[in-house]
Amino acid sequence: MAENYLPAIEVETGENITASVIWLHGLGASGHDFEPIVPHLGFAKQQGVRFVFPHAPQRPVTINNGVTMPAWYDILSMSLEREVDSAQLRQSAEQTIALVEREIARGVPSERIVLAGFSQGGAVVYEAALSFSKPLAGLMVLSSYFATADSIDIAEANKSIPILVCHGTHDPVVPEQLGQQAVAHLEQAGYSTDYKTYPMDHSVSMPQIQDISTWLGSVLPA
Repeated sequence: MAENYLPAIEVETGENITASVIWLHGLGASGHDFEPIVPHLGFAKQQGVRFVFPHAPQRPVTINNGVTMPAWYDILSMSLEREVDSAQLRQSAEQTIALVEREIARGVPSERIVLAGFSQGGAVVYEAALSFSKPLAGLMVLSSYFATADSIDIAEANKSIPILVCHGTHDPVVPEQLGQQAVAHLEQAGYSTDYKTYPMDHSVSMPQIQDISTWLGSVLPA
């Protein structure tokens, strides 16, 4: 039976694909959200990187009065602790790993694959990357939180994965305190994390895109 993959947009920076970045959007958005950033990341044509931007499934979201929208998992409460549907989050992490396995099947080694996510997508990639049984090139989390920090089963293969965590200091949706808590959890677990903040809200800024470009260049060298 063919694998039922998440629908996704793909953007390739060159013809000879040697690396992949799988990048998850936030609540209520789509795979198109981060597509326009690719040209600003500075990958030369001879360095073929495939960007995969999956679309989250449609599901009712409790904090939004049960309205159905693109969501990686249900959020039950917007308290600082963030009460989420962990089973749905893990299912989204498994679907993300299926995309990683598809990249491997297409000839990209796991060590040349980065998992990235914004907000809800970030919570999913924390779970997906750190529990994955094959070594990845890196984990990039933007304006997010580590929802499964207390329950994740960390895999030995990604104990030393490079991690970039970015957060806006004026974020009203995911307060920066949650980004700091995530980094504290990571450091407790023995990870070394590159933590960067920007004077912005729940969004992305040009200085941040420049930092992302530099970091991706370091974990996916030509």
